[in-house]
Amino acid sequence: MHQPPDRPQSPVLLDRRQIRLLLAPVLRADSGIGSPSVDMLNGEQIAEANLTDWRKLAQGLHARYVIDDFGTGARFVAAVGEAGDALGHHPSVSIGKGYVDLKLVSDDAIYRDDEGTEHVVEWVTQQDVDLARRITEIAVDHTVDADPASVSDIELGLDTARSAIIAPVWAALLTGSADAQGRGTPGDEIRDATGRVPNLWFGDADEHQTPGQRFHIEIYVAPEVAEQRIAAAVAAGGTVVDDSDAPALTVIADQDGNKGIVCVDASAAKKD
Repeated sequence: MHQPPDRPQSPVLLDRRQIRLLLAPVLRADSGIGSPSVDMLNGEQIAEANLTDWRKLAQGLHARYVIDDFGTGARFVAAVGEAGDALGHHPSVSIGKGYVDLKLVSDDAIYRDDEGTEHVVEWVTQQDVDLARRITEIAVDHTVDADPASVSDIELGLDTARSAIIAPVWAALLTGSADAQGRGTPGDEIRDATGRVPNLWFGDADEHQTPGQRFHIEIYVAPEVAEQRIAAAVAAGGTVVDDSDAPALTVIADQDGNKGIVCVDASAAKKD
């Protein structure tokens, strides 16, 4: 994907993930080619699904359910597993004291660029929406409440002009596998198949003579808590250095100039 012309430059250069996030409402997922169950859904389609328990963060749908004890959580997860078996699709699950976290994403979603070329990517498809709806029903049956405002996701960004050269190093360091480079994406991004480590995205940057650390942290949050999260960071001494793309992207710097980006997929949020 290409950066749109006349787009203002941020202090942290926009990478392919950020551009895709900003353009989510217009990504082509409706050409009629291929199976509708694996066509990637754009933000508007996700919003229209009205998934009240779920929030679209980064590539997937995320939900947190509050549980009273581990046994309740285990029974809930077992029921979710049975529903997944019936649909032939399953979420990622994390269970701990007081919560069950679920993530839904398809690793075989079809994205078509402006030229009609198909790419297999990790993204939300109709099968994720269908299972999300079923899980919401199961949560009601098990009397566990959703806490959608508490979901979040962390990714790493690295601005570089040489992603193809340095990506194998980071694939080896982060996952130990060369297969992690370009997994579920048309680019060089690093994604661990088992989700052990955050995704690493490469942002576009100019060649530079002196090597420098160009990492930044990307924090995906639910749209309804973004302002609160930013305000808390500012109250703690942080500074908003770029909000020209808010609410999708807000760049925050700490007192030493290290940057984090609060990311919101507003296109997939239900409109009031």
